[in-house]
Amino acid sequence: MAQTTTSLTRRTAIGIGAGLLAAPRIGRAQAATLRIGAPLPLTGGLAPEGTKQQNGYNLWRDTVNAAGGIEVGSQRVTVEIVYADYQSNTPKAVQLAERLIAEDHCSVIFGPLGSGATKATSSVTERYKVPLVAPTASSREVYDQNYKFLFGTFTPNETLTEPLADLVRAQFPNIGKVAILARNDLFPLAIAQEMEKSAKTRGMQVLSFDKYAIGTMDHASALTAMADGKPDWVFVTGYLNDLILVRRQMVDLGLNATVITMIAGPAYKEFVDALGSNAENLTSAAWWHPAVRYTGCQGPWSSTEAFDAAYTAKYGGVPDYGEASSAACGVSVQLAAKAAASIDPLKLRDALAALDAPTFFGPIKFGPNGQIVSLQPPVFQIQGGKPLVLYPKDIAQATLRRV
Repeated sequence: MAQTTTSLTRRTAIGIGAGLLAAPRIGRAQAATLRIGAPLPLTGGLAPEGTKQQNGYNLWRDTVNAAGGIEVGSQRVTVEIVYADYQSNTPKAVQLAERLIAEDHCSVIFGPLGSGATKATSSVTERYKVPLVAPTASSREVYDQNYKFLFGTFTPNETLTEPLADLVRAQFPNIGKVAILARNDLFPLAIAQEMEKSAKTRGMQVLSFDKYAIGTMDHASALTAMADGKPDWVFVTGYLNDLILVRRQMVDLGLNATVITMIAGPAYKEFVDALGSNAENLTSAAWWHPAVRYTGCQGPWSSTEAFDAAYTAKYGGVPDYGEASSAACGVSVQLAAKAAASIDPLKLRDALAALDAPTFFGPIKFGPNGQIVSLQPPVFQIQGGKPLVLYPKDIAQATLRRV
């Protein structure tokens, strides 16, 4: 069967009718195609990250379909992904997730971007009893709802801030003052709060903790106040466009520190391309890095290197954690369908909950709340224009430098 991709981007989102609010999930017979819904921010401020997720989904889909589809019992089932652009507007993501299930009859939903949109959307998938597999949701607040159909491939936020704080303390023991600036959005704010805890636990003084509104285009006031405190470590959270802007304004204002950490922009090639030398020696952390080396993997790629090569062949460059995590969501569903010998949503849910498999992304095993419990996220620094791993030690490529 020829593979197709359906797009909802040209449709206008509609309100959720009262009938849909009460609608149970309708059982689906086994089909020759697994239809997966993917609400993504393909336009608006979050479009760069949304496009990365789409790239990861498409790479997995195209790879498995080129091999005849995924294995489901005695047959091969092709994959169709139905995309819906929620235009970087979370309420629209919720509406479109409902449509993808109720009208487009998707048996699985791939998560939207970030913790906030994922948490909002998960209420829909839980009500319809359709698995939601989220590639970019790390905040514990997403997984504290006692939901049974929610799964995520990101570990909790402190698994990034704790090793970061350990590295900084070990390399620069005299660092004492930390300034934090966070986008006022679920994930950026949550990981900033974890950084505050990690710093205080190690005896550091948090000079300031400022928040900026979504869509802020001028950070000069907050950065000027931050500079007045002469921090040793500056920690900033947000998305790609936010962090490029913040870094440019830091340079314009002459704000510097021994360590400058941004999450999650430095993980992206676009961040370094936009900032050039001003990205040098910035630190960050992510849930995956192309330097990891997993072998003997299940799914369409037998190793991390095989995935990296497949990505480069399709898109050029090297993959980042968002693209890899999105592809890993596909692999998780693929392995669950094989184990369940079914693409029925209820059976897929049970197989996902029981999954324990080596993949190119790392070992995938979901905890009781649906959040992955089997990964050790890497910390890295931009050195020589490239992100080099500092932690874990077994894949480290460099040591921490001052800015």
